Amino acid sequence: MEALAPVLVDELRLLVDELPAQSSVVICDPEKVRTRAHDLVRTSQEFLEASWATAATGGVAPIDLGAAAYKTLLEVRAHAASIDLPWWSLSPFTADEDLDDDAVVLAAAPPPAYRGEVERAVADLARWTSEDWRVVVTTEGHGPGQRLLELLSDAGVPARLDEHLPATPSRGVVHLSTGCLQTGFRSDLLRTVLLTESDLTGTRGAGAKDVSKRMPSRRRNAVDPVQLQTGDLVVHEHHGVSRYLEMVQRTVQGATREYLILEFAPSKRGQPGDRVFVPTDQLDLVTRYVGGEAPSLDRLGGGDWTKRKGRARKAVKEIAAGLIQLYSARMAAPGHAFAPDTPWQRELEDAFPWVETPDQLEAITEVKQDMEKPVPMDRVIMGDVGYGKTEIAVRAAFKAVQDGKQVAILVPTTLLVQQHYNTFRDRFQQFPVTVRAVSRFNSDREQKEVLDGVTSGAVDVVIGTHRLLSKDTRFHDLGLVVVDEEQRFGVEHKEFLKQMRTAVDVLTMSATPIPRTLEMSLTGIREMSTILTPPEERHPVLTFVGVYDERQIAAAIRRELLREGQVFFLHNRVESIDRVAARLRMLVPEARVATGHGQMHEETLEQVMVGFWEKDYDVLVCTTIVESGLDIPNANTLIVDKADAFGLSQLHQIRGRVGRGRERAYAYFTYPPDRPLTELAHDRLATIAQNTEIGAGMAVAMKDLEIRGAGNLLGGEQSGHIASVGFDLYMRLVGEAVSDFKRGGAGVDGQGEAEQLPETKVDLPVDAHLPHGYIPEERLRLEAYRRLAAAYDDAAIAAARDELVDRYGPLPDPVERLLAVASFRAYARPLGLTEVVVQGSAIRFAPLPLRESQTMRLQRVYPRSIVKPQSSTVLVPRPTTARFGGTPLRDVELLDWCRQLLEAVVGDSIPAAAAAVVR
Repeated sequence: MEALAPVLVDELRLLVDELPAQSSVVICDPEKVRTRAHDLVRTSQEFLEASWATAATGGVAPIDLGAAAYKTLLEVRAHAASIDLPWWSLSPFTADEDLDDDAVVLAAAPPPAYRGEVERAVADLARWTSEDWRVVVTTEGHGPGQRLLELLSDAGVPARLDEHLPATPSRGVVHLSTGCLQTGFRSDLLRTVLLTESDLTGTRGAGAKDVSKRMPSRRRNAVDPVQLQTGDLVVHEHHGVSRYLEMVQRTVQGATREYLILEFAPSKRGQPGDRVFVPTDQLDLVTRYVGGEAPSLDRLGGGDWTKRKGRARKAVKEIAAGLIQLYSARMAAPGHAFAPDTPWQRELEDAFPWVETPDQLEAITEVKQDMEKPVPMDRVIMGDVGYGKTEIAVRAAFKAVQDGKQVAILVPTTLLVQQHYNTFRDRFQQFPVTVRAVSRFNSDREQKEVLDGVTSGAVDVVIGTHRLLSKDTRFHDLGLVVVDEEQRFGVEHKEFLKQMRTAVDVLTMSATPIPRTLEMSLTGIREMSTILTPPEERHPVLTFVGVYDERQIAAAIRRELLREGQVFFLHNRVESIDRVAARLRMLVPEARVATGHGQMHEETLEQVMVGFWEKDYDVLVCTTIVESGLDIPNANTLIVDKADAFGLSQLHQIRGRVGRGRERAYAYFTYPPDRPLTELAHDRLATIAQNTEIGAGMAVAMKDLEIRGAGNLLGGEQSGHIASVGFDLYMRLVGEAVSDFKRGGAGVDGQGEAEQLPETKVDLPVDAHLPHGYIPEERLRLEAYRRLAAAYDDAAIAAARDELVDRYGPLPDPVERLLAVASFRAYARPLGLTEVVVQGSAIRFAPLPLRESQTMRLQRVYPRSIVKPQSSTVLVPRPTTARFGGTPLRDVELLDWCRQLLEAVVGDSIPAAAAAVVR
């Protein structure tokens, strides 16, 4: 990546050249900086040579390697001296002042490390303030600072929150502020102490910025952007399968609108395909086609699409009929209504060291509300890897234990058992909660002791693999089951869980959404919470896909070692894993390499994993045992050997093992240079390389469904219907059918189908669009249009307005008018109108059935109006700015006139009718 810099700019400049006037350079820990700088220059050179050696057979780089290389620290310091830039070095090593005239010894020492000992920290802060010291405490987020203020106030320690620290802090009071310092200092000479969040807790905080302000929770409901590209197959709900061509702006009668151009099959053989211009306010009728093999395009006006859609609708009604029986049985089952939160619950949640994302808070609230209902909970938490699903499970489990209930946590792998056990044990250690684990890391005797404790009620929370689902497991009083990555469990295990669901609360967590989303959407009886907001300061994983090159692998490992990080090297063949580890030791002798795989003895594997966790090893050469849930924030480089042999969702899960901390993560998916890739492997690797952004799980999984097809998810009797109408439309039909049955609708025969609100087409001379200067990128405009098209009430429109202002700035007039169109459409839709359009010199409202009194009022208030009862169509002369010589109304004034007409006629509003007469 750095090697491309000389191509992108004419001249590379040093950072010291870009500093403002009168700046100074301060080097902290100069010994470390000097070593790292030397290693960085060497590693950079290795990367350049390895990257560009494959660019041509002769191994000649296409650009000047020297121009892209880093300068040494001595060269940078010499350049800084030549431009008279002050250069300071802060070292923890004591200098000899007699020999070094430039050295100044500061009377400062490292602060105490409290490592979560709150009482000792409060006692020291109280002592310092009583002795008139200057005391400053920084936290990386506002929330921890607020909690610390409450804690100090309860202890009688004077403290205050300062948004901006004063130049000279006051004595005798603790100043609390936000800052990104890693460690503080203490000076007895200056009687000053600075503590950071890391000094107090031993862990890094959650970030200085309030994530709820930076990422509003309303974005949680944003519709996934269409992300269409020219040539993509799409499904129009009314017309069928077509091909997307482009998005264009057209100006008609002075009004500029944007349209999607869709191409359908030609109506006559040998002719070009028919085209439909879809206005962007109807974007919710268009979905991208996902369903396996590419289908043929539909013809406009043909009957094929209607027949296929009808068959699919009948099929989903059969599904809904069976599912609603299960839904009714669950609703009738007596469940345990958990009590509201206790003070201990709030204390546990306050101890969470990070700032919760808005989606996390919303999901936590929904889980608690479900648990407090007498109906058994059955909720799915959807979220990408590392988005904080485990913390939701921690809080739900603690809430269950508070009511005297037991909690079973099911996970797919033994490594994940150990990790969850550590997490739950650490979070619950201040409370009288017994947490035990069952896995093959335990001996038979230990497993029996744990299961005996589960039976007697001595164990509150038990964490284990499918061993917990065996018939010899007896719970004393089970209240909550938490299932992590449920798609990893077999059919027989899921049947056992289905029996459980009628009696206990079930919380399911998943990071690979397509199989789970499909199944849960089809059931329609399981509530779902989605976590879309990434954690604070989470960076996308930089992903490299290419042939295996030992020089590049060695350089990648050294780059991670420079950051004192760790590396996952995934090689999924046990018989050759030791040879691979030995080769890595030869390539990078300074790295400490360990191996781990599922055929190792339990104790040996546990020692390796604990050693890697405790940073005794730099590189872990492993199989896919680390695929699910393993959380080691210090490991931020992943190298996958023979990545072409993995599935797409598996590759995404594996990539989720890195990038879980603040550091930039790197993932290298390599394949053998001497063996050609299959077409499917090429598609999978191309997808994983293209979808690297945060939260890409849904995009990856949709592509996975597109590559593999949908048939293996639902059984043969359903796959044909998904392929015929597309995945998104099929899901919409299922949702409609389940909602129909929930409202007491019809049976399988389709009679008595619940009435669905129609789509309303508003085609009036209103200059309403998103200017290209306001949102330059087409994908973002599509996203905004789709959000507005799906806004069916004033609250959704207001949320869309707030998001546009938040993301792109103040709204231009065309955007204000676009929101006005959305507001009018939301008003007209419940009235049953499908179109409000200009027809010649009149405005047509259809269908608009009127009573006799309403017809009389219409013709009295709006003379020359025409009512056609047979077609339920009303034509009203288009209004003008003046009775004589005026110009036709347009834009917002015309929308207001249409709304007033509907209020006066259909809404039977006397004031609106009177105002219309006056006008």
